[in-house]
Amino acid sequence: MTPLSTSGDPRLRGRAVKRVAFDEQAIATRVRELGDQITASYPDGELLVLGLLKGSFVFLADLVREIKRPLHVDFLVASSYGAGTVSSGNVQLVYDPKTELAGKHILLVEDIVDSGRTLQVLMDLLRERKPASLEICALLHKHIAEHLSHPVKFVGFDAPHEFLVGYGLDHAEDFRHVPYVASLE
Repeated sequence: MTPLSTSGDPRLRGRAVKRVAFDEQAIATRVRELGDQITASYPDGELLVLGLLKGSFVFLADLVREIKRPLHVDFLVASSYGAGTVSSGNVQLVYDPKTELAGKHILLVEDIVDSGRTLQVLMDLLRERKPASLEICALLHKHIAEHLSHPVKFVGFDAPHEFLVGYGLDHAEDFRHVPYVASLE
């Protein structure tokens, strides 16, 4: 864990963090590495990078700039948390992509893999649309996803078993804009 003083960071609205799990430099370096891995994994064919909103938007924006090949971007919106810190298990698809998925390589980008419930529902839905391939890229993976039958192919970091915020991750819509990942007190 990165020692970094967050005291006085106005983006935290006075909330204390236990620690910074991944600082800005570590995130930027790992996103570049993921971009290189993804570029090498998809040498041809149509690539659609499908971001799971809202949590993935910061990661996705940085990631697609590091993928050195043609691609398209679209989004899904699913909800399973509400204002809590634990997934409710009730996955609701709020926005479904309008892009044709059949025959394309689909890379589903997620901020964090936790229980795996939301991802499993989405993977089942996306498989029905007959993509050429379907893989997951996650910034963070807690390795506790009992409900996910599809492996996460691209992982930024193994995440601690704590509630994390920042770099797109939120608690009740706060902290998404913080440029590092931290655990809340």
